[in-house]
Amino acid sequence: MSRKILWIGLLVAVFINGYIFSQVTEYQVDKVHSNIGFSVTHMVISDVEGNFKDYTASLKLDEQDITNSSVETEINASSIFTDNEKRDNHLRSNDFLNVSTHPNIVFKSNRIEKSNDGYVAHGDLTIRGVTKEVALPFTLKGPITDPYGNKRIGVKANLMINRFDYNVKWDKTLDTGGLVVGEDVNILINAEFVAPQ
Repeated sequence: MSRKILWIGLLVAVFINGYIFSQVTEYQVDKVHSNIGFSVTHMVISDVEGNFKDYTASLKLDEQDITNSSVETEINASSIFTDNEKRDNHLRSNDFLNVSTHPNIVFKSNRIEKSNDGYVAHGDLTIRGVTKEVALPFTLKGPITDPYGNKRIGVKANLMINRFDYNVKWDKTLDTGGLVVGEDVNILINAEFVAPQ
């Protein structure tokens, strides 16, 4: 009987320790201190930069075991902003994002692993109704506690995609050769996440 009680005690201790040291904290993006931006080559010679103004993002982080973590982001595609109304409206049109039919851009991780330079979130990226698996490299800073007692963490990520893979295929060319708008889009994310108290 005493041996049985001992085994039960050991199992309970293992369970409790596993819970304590492998607890997942859920963070929500602080949009005031975050940016989801992009750049794309224009007429072969320069880059146009922009960002998205409306989005949600959540991060479930296990500090002890990153493989238990996950991230999910949903972007309102019509919130694209390049500081030029005519260009922004063109990007919202069927030539590019077709926001009337495909209003959201979504990334959802299915696994996260450690890399030499930080971490990689493997998951599905959906743009214009087309879903592709991508590997999103990112780094973490923190967590820290801000002056108001909130737990915060910083995330920086960079991903290059080919817009043609997502059926964003406007392909007007220059007389001298090359695309007016390049195929490759560089996505840069600087995000600050906060855990609700």
